[in-house]
Amino acid sequence: MSASTPATSGRGIFSNRDYDIFLGARFVSSMATQMQSVAVGWQIFSVTHRSLDLGLVGLAQFFPAIGFSLVTGHVADRFDRRRIVLLCYLLYGLASLGLVALTHRPELGTTPIYAVLFFLGTIRAFANPAQQALLPNLLAPEHFGSAVAWSSTAFTFATIIGPGAGGLLIKPFGVQGVYWVCVVAYLLTTFLFFFVRARPVAAAVGAAGAKKRGISLETLSAGVRYVWENKMVLGAISLDLFAVLLGGAVALMPAFAQDILFVGPNGMGALRSAPSVGAAVVAIVLAYSPLKKRAGLLMFSCVFLFGIATIVFGLSHSFLLSLAALVVVGATDMVSVVIRQTLIQINTPEEVRGRVSAVNSVFIGASNELGEFESGLTAQWLGLVPAVVVGGIGTCLVVIGWAFMFPTLRKAEGLDAPAAKA
Repeated sequence: MSASTPATSGRGIFSNRDYDIFLGARFVSSMATQMQSVAVGWQIFSVTHRSLDLGLVGLAQFFPAIGFSLVTGHVADRFDRRRIVLLCYLLYGLASLGLVALTHRPELGTTPIYAVLFFLGTIRAFANPAQQALLPNLLAPEHFGSAVAWSSTAFTFATIIGPGAGGLLIKPFGVQGVYWVCVVAYLLTTFLFFFVRARPVAAAVGAAGAKKRGISLETLSAGVRYVWENKMVLGAISLDLFAVLLGGAVALMPAFAQDILFVGPNGMGALRSAPSVGAAVVAIVLAYSPLKKRAGLLMFSCVFLFGIATIVFGLSHSFLLSLAALVVVGATDMVSVVIRQTLIQINTPEEVRGRVSAVNSVFIGASNELGEFESGLTAQWLGLVPAVVVGGIGTCLVVIGWAFMFPTLRKAEGLDAPAAKA
């Protein structure tokens, strides 16, 4: 089936060869990223035993995202997105080799690890906009909702398997063994993307438009300007930013596993996988049954529940209750992910899609990596439990505020057609 042939159901998009390869590559790379994240967190906390150092893991990866945000989006609109992705995943593999090398030099401390993480953040700053903007070039616009949901499903299944596998491998093989697996996985991802073919007409539109206008402050800032003017997109992106920034507790998992729940690396892997279990279930449901009405209200409700579940996790001293709370965290967050990504795709013109995707990547990075730093910093100040509880309360307050600030987003219905600017 060609990229423009309609599919009759959520599963119909799997007759698209290029999307199938894209999905497989996303699964492999996401699993590697999750495994590597577990290994890095465990390695650093085992050396320093400081929550703040876990937060610095996120900060080191966030700085490149914000620093290169305008440039990376323009690169995704100006050059072949597939080739950008290929190069980035090859560099991911080289960065993992760097982490392997550092395991042989423990006397160097954690500073070189943060340097590699900064390099990984730089690669991600270029890879994410190109990869996000590449997806619409593989499918017809009416399939974006299902495509995003299935892509999110692949990601969440990877984040179920990845952290658990990383935790299991640490004990017999050490973090070095995990890093070697990641090297192989990133090289496999590079190989898979080599066979992806984007629609030439759609890809040419953005590239030609960017080349014709050249590089200027106006073209570099086009993504920021578009997001600011489109309140629907701005509200969706910023809601996710502040909700996850305040309510994220992923960075603190090694500390909770060791000092609160006493479950070791295997338990930490289970904790990191739990949100993905909930997310996977929701992603599959949304892939088969795309949202047809009240998408905005559902998004606000789920983000509020995300905050409540975060509070429960922070207060829990039971491993099973903590797992259950994290499953709810993942399930509610997935609703936000699918709605946000779909709104961005259906409301963004092709010629600025790379730059808007870059802005979205910065917001995602801010909510994830900067959120990790915020979690580590507040945990250092307030303690583990108060930091997570205060963050969950902050998430709930953000939802209430955004519901009043972005009424158009709150009233959004289905996700199968572009919404008017507000």
